[in-house]
Amino acid sequence: MAKKEATSNNHQANHQAHHPINVQPIGARVLIKPLDQDSRTASGLLLPDTAKEKPQTGLVVAVGDDPDLKVKVDDKVLFAKYTGTEVKLDGVTYLIMESNDILARLVEA
Repeated sequence: MAKKEATSNNHQANHQAHHPINVQPIGARVLIKPLDQDSRTASGLLLPDTAKEKPQTGLVVAVGDDPDLKVKVDDKVLFAKYTGTEVKLDGVTYLIMESNDILARLVEA
């Protein structure tokens, strides 16, 4: 158990070097940085910001302390469209959401 905890702490320390924030979600919550959607349609038309869909994919930036969490820091995930609480930290927009609002982990093929 102590080894797992030490590994988790090292991962969090490495993670903070990539993301200069200091937020630790509680319980089964996760902090996600939404990934921008493509601003062009398949036919090449440029979409204005008002016509874009809300992002549904993001990068897990921090995870809560619930041992049953199925995602980890740096996982790319798909989440429900209108979920989470939007927060701005250092000028960057993040979402804090319950882990059960994450629909899938996106894995490179």
